[in-house]
Amino acid sequence: MDTSDVELGTDPHLDDPRWRVAERVSAAALRRFPADILAVAVHGPLAHGDDDGGGDGEVGLLLATYRPDNGPAPATRRVDGVLVDLTVAGADDYLRQARTISALWPLTADRYVTTRALHDPTGWLRGLRDEHLARLARARPAEFSTAARQAWYRGSAAHARAARLAEWYETDQALLMLGEARLAAATVNGLLSRTYFRDPGDAVRRTGLAGADMTEIGAVLARQAEELAARGRPVDGTVDDLLDA
Repeated sequence: MDTSDVELGTDPHLDDPRWRVAERVSAAALRRFPADILAVAVHGPLAHGDDDGGGDGEVGLLLATYRPDNGPAPATRRVDGVLVDLTVAGADDYLRQARTISALWPLTADRYVTTRALHDPTGWLRGLRDEHLARLARARPAEFSTAARQAWYRGSAAHARAARLAEWYETDQALLMLGEARLAAATVNGLLSRTYFRDPGDAVRRTGLAGADMTEIGAVLARQAEELAARGRPVDGTVDDLLDA
């Protein structure tokens, strides 16, 4: 999803069991921590509202608190057959994250710009989205290149590890590391094109890397290294380059 396709969600589909669980969690949190919670929102597939989820779907739920370390602890549980991934963050800390262009930006941006509110009396969620979009508008190309380079290093290391494990016939571990390499390479593509994704599966699917084998991923990483060098700084360097970074 590129950064021009941004809207706050509309009314939820109340017949979806995920919404019923999300509302129950929100209501319980507000009862137990009424002085701590600034906003409650869903993100991820439920916020997009374009799949029915079913009874075994997942709810990504954010509780933004007035102060850090207040409210409930972050947790993941299955409630009535629905997996609930509860993120709890101080509002200022979460806004700070939304203003950061990191190597994981293509995998985190969606939760800043695509949300549906369960409790937001001050309009904080709209401010979160606007802060993130304003940060993107100010970002210089070098910031995305720097983040892409860090993602590339992660992908290159995972690819090399996968190749060694395959040589040692450690097939299961090699497949896991190859999956990490695919995702990192997809993240590099997202950073270089300023495109964010809904989730890791969306990232590898939309970049054409789902199912890519060892040789294909190696070729993708090599092309990305060339592009990063063309953008002003090669992925290889000297000791001084490392210490001066």
